[in-house]
Formats: sequence, C-alpha cells, structure tokens
Amino acid sequence: MSEILVIGAGLAGSEAAFQIAKRGLKVKLFEMRPAKLTPAHQTGFFGELVCSNSLRSKDLTKAVGLLKEELRRLGSLIMEAAQACEIPGGKALVVNRDSFARYITERILNEKNIEVIREEVKEVPLDKIVIIATGPLTSEPLAESLLKLLPVPFLHFYDALSPIIYGDSINWERVFIADRDSKEQGVYVNCPLTKEEYESFWEALMSAEKVPLHPFEDPQYFEGCLPIEVMAERGKDTLRHGPMKPKGLVDPRTGKRPYAVVQLRPENIEGTLYNMVGFQTKLKYHEQERVFRMIPGLERAEFARFGAIHRNTFVKAPLVLTPYLQLKNYPNIFLAGQITGVEGYVESTAMGWLAGLNAVRFYLQKPLVIPPPETAIGSLVNYLQSADPKYFQPMNVNWGLFPPIKERTNSKKDKYLFLSQRALEKLEEWKKAL
Repeated sequence: MSEILVIGAGLAGSEAAFQIAKRGLKVKLFEMRPAKLTPAHQTGFFGELVCSNSLRSKDLTKAVGLLKEELRRLGSLIMEAAQACEIPGGKALVVNRDSFARYITERILNEKNIEVIREEVKEVPLDKIVIIATGPLTSEPLAESLLKLLPVPFLHFYDALSPIIYGDSINWERVFIADRDSKEQGVYVNCPLTKEEYESFWEALMSAEKVPLHPFEDPQYFEGCLPIEVMAERGKDTLRHGPMKPKGLVDPRTGKRPYAVVQLRPENIEGTLYNMVGFQTKLKYHEQERVFRMIPGLERAEFARFGAIHRNTFVKAPLVLTPYLQLKNYPNIFLAGQITGVEGYVESTAMGWLAGLNAVRFYLQKPLVIPPPETAIGSLVNYLQSADPKYFQPMNVNWGLFPPIKERTNSKKDKYLFLSQRALEKLEEWKKAL
C-alpha cells in the first residue's frame, strides 16, 4: 500500500486527496471526466458545481455557516478556493463557478504528491487504501462493484426526501401524540385536519410551483415514494387514503377520528427533529413553507431539511459504515461525500476532509478520529451512525443534530451563536489533542 487511491475529483475527492498530500503521503486521484462525462457535468474540471453557485450561508447562526468555519480552520482546500473565487452574495457564500473549479484543479495538478489519472475506475481495488468519492452520479460499473462489498445490499440510486421540521417550532397545542390502532400513547405526532382545512390544503398543493426536473432525471417515480403532489393529482381524496389517512387515530380533544391527518415521526432520540411522513416532494422550497404551514400545528414550522426527489447514490450508513467512514467489512476502503449519506456541497466536503485524514492515520497505523459531536462535522458523523436504518435518508447539517444545551438564551439567534461558540471551542481543543 505505497500510496492512497482516491476515486472521484468532485468536492469530497479533491478535499480528501489534498488533505492526504499535504500530510506527505502519495495520492493517485482518479477522475473519469472529461473522457466520460456524467449526465450532469459539463467540464473536466475538479470540484465542478452542478446545481448552484451558492455554498449557502456564511452566518454563524446557521449550521452550514458553522460547518464552513470549521472547515476553514481545518485547512480545507474547498474553503480556500471559495474564498479566492467569492463574488457578492450577501450572507451566502457565492462563487464564480468556473473560477472555483479552475482554482481547485490547478491546486491539485500542482501538488507534487498527487498523481492525476484520467480514467474510469470500474472495480473497487481491494489491496489498496481507497477513498470512494464518486458522488450522487456514481457510474454503474463502480456502483455494482461497491454493492458487492456491502454487508447488506443497501445502495440507493434515487432519493425521496420528506421535509424535516424542528420540534420546537411545532404548535403542540394543536397536535396529539398517538400511533395508529395502538392503546399506548405512541410516538407519532398527529396534525388533525377538518374537511375544510384538508380541501384548502389540497387546493394549495395542486397549484404550488414545482422544481423542474434535470434532463438526466427519470420522471417515472416508484409507487412507494410518489411525490405528495403527484398523489394529490390523482384525485381530491387520494391523500386521505394514503399518507394523510386518519384510520386508527382518535383526537383525544374531540373523541372523534379527524377528517385527515399529517403524521410526524421523531427523527432522533432527543426529539429535536420530526419527519413529515410520506411528504416527499418536488415543490420549491418557498412553496413548501407556504403550503405545509397550512397544516394545523405547523403554522410556524421551521424546516431543518426541505423535501426533495432527485437522483443520488448513497449507502445505508448506519449499517455499512464505521464512525471513521470505512466500510465495516473492508476497513481499508473509505467513503467520502454524498455517497456516505450526507446532503449538500459543504457536507460532502466535510466528509472528504475527514476521510482523507483517517486514510492517512490508517496508513500510519494511528488511531482513527472523529471531531467532537458538539461540532458540525461531528454532528453529521453522529447522524450517519445513530439514525434509524429503517428510515435512513441523506441529511444536511442542521441545529437539530447537535447535542442540546441546558443554558437558557433570550432568542434562537443567541442559542445558535452559543452552539457555534461551543462547537468552535471543542474543535480547537480537538485540534490541539491531535
């Protein structure tokens, strides 16, 4: 194992390769573009942004703003490139996409410890330390090779995400907790709707603006994960016989079964996050806020993650990955980026940084590491390990993933600034311990 192999030169792969190289080890970085393009990429540059030129908020009252600050303090190549190529964007980190990709490419090509190999990898090498960072559009041959290595056959190729809501934004006076047909109280939060409320919601859903499909996305949805708006198009009562069915539920305040119900499932043990069951959607984000806030109990809902449906390749992380991003059956094989089960450019970069660091430590036979759970990076890793495998879906960084605080704060802004301060202090302590 004279060098470490990195497959894929997107944000995660480029970050991983750079972190390995700057620690003095040799890297072979494989990238199939431009000889073979994905359906979404247009160039052969490394770190090409496909969907947006925004890396989201820089504000430390936003979890993704904290994640970027952590990466900056950890010497991230991607954050270095973003700072060099930033253009005005208010509180968002917006970059010139072309300059950004060129910057990353030049830094990688000029790194003496990195050898770039422009060819497609179709089989996962088993006799090397390998980082697979091939992103949501992993080529079919490599995906099939990876699938054979998983202890359970869980490699997804399509994402159907329901919105996730912060628990403290739910109006608890208008909801009740119960499971269907259960004598016990249960765990599901139920938002009951009257006939009038349901019909108003249905009409708003039917007229809401949707995100257009990318040319490479197949509009033939699976029956088991239809977008909520597609189900609604099949008839006014379709949702009442699907994800909004009231069967087996009685509102304790009225003693009657509601006309329709939206169920929220706890997303974590702390009860800080709740998933809107069966509400995978292609609605635009502002439309999700407008329409879903019509649901009783969600009038002031704040969204930790919006719903989405798109092509993606990711593993069922709680079952197949160690906390250090290795395959459980093959500790010399690491995953990085969205294939680990995170969502978003910055989150993918963070997993690339961590995979690169741990690949080096594995090579040097040093103990592998994870940043503290109070940090943004650590909170993401904790999610990949602790999420319920039955319902596992990719997650972006959000405050609901962080260990709660006991201190009282005057506002949510103060709370988030406190969480950021705590995270950065823990990060600095962790860096010194390394």
